[in-house]
Amino acid sequence: MSSYPALRMRRARSAPWMRAMLAEHRLHPSDFILPMFICDGQGCEEPIAALPGVSRWSVDRIGAKAKEAAALGIPCIALFPNTPPGLRTEDAREALNPDNLICRATKAVKDVCPEIGILTDVALDPYTAHGHDGITDGSGYVLNDETSKILTDQALTQARAGADIVAPSDMMDGRVAAIRGALEREGFVNTAIMAYAAKYASAFYGPFRDAVGSRGLLKGDKKTYQMDPANSDEAIREVALDLAEGADMVMVKPGLPYLDIVRRVAEEFRVPTFVYQVSGEYAMLEHAAAAGAGERDALILEMLLAFKRAGASGILTYHAMDAARLIAAA
Repeated sequence: MSSYPALRMRRARSAPWMRAMLAEHRLHPSDFILPMFICDGQGCEEPIAALPGVSRWSVDRIGAKAKEAAALGIPCIALFPNTPPGLRTEDAREALNPDNLICRATKAVKDVCPEIGILTDVALDPYTAHGHDGITDGSGYVLNDETSKILTDQALTQARAGADIVAPSDMMDGRVAAIRGALEREGFVNTAIMAYAAKYASAFYGPFRDAVGSRGLLKGDKKTYQMDPANSDEAIREVALDLAEGADMVMVKPGLPYLDIVRRVAEEFRVPTFVYQVSGEYAMLEHAAAAGAGERDALILEMLLAFKRAGASGILTYHAMDAARLIAAA
């Protein structure tokens, strides 16, 4: 390699056209999945205080919001319900109701905007009275196999409603194989599985729990099933298992604090690797921008570009529509 002055690294940065031509990574609206929250009622928009700029939408309004996202070039939305308190039970039976919020919202979106993909969350925490992602025993321990059976039925319920991607986010062992087998048996051969394969027991999930109404319900913590933030080799084992069981895509969650995991997964497996810029990351950026710590639009694009640079195929982000507009205006 040449050295200075024959090689001047700044030469490649000397003009906007040169920087654009030599950019190694680019953001595009097709990189994004937009998480959306659903609430009960009619004609509702409920702003979420912990997530500035994000709202819950009633089923009758969710289709129009999905259509807005599709018009910006966003290919997929992810749906999360705020289940009414009276429907949250120890056995999470509302998760299997074919007329629950998720199923009704899925059908409503497909009626209005059939061209957009729908990802549904396969987990029990929006439906349990105790806030855990599974069924618990008398001591509060989450039972793996009992939970997996319900998750399998939940995934089938969502597939029947029209979900394109089911995304088990619970971190139970063996649930991907169970879901894949059930989908095949029921004829849902084109329903994809995006496994939350490396999901950490993170402190960054707080605003999400407000959004789905589970803050304050959780008894104990989720450390017996979500991953220890100290571990990276364990993430590789988790991803390998989910792929072997039939996952089409994998996810790392959270995002920014785990860019090293995104890089390792992308390099070692060469499969579609998604990252979730979680609620706490989103809220920190919004609060930092509001406090004058940085220019909001630039912060949004720089953080999202970091995920792509680390190797992410796509990004679940509450900033999806803002980012798509910024990209279109560039």
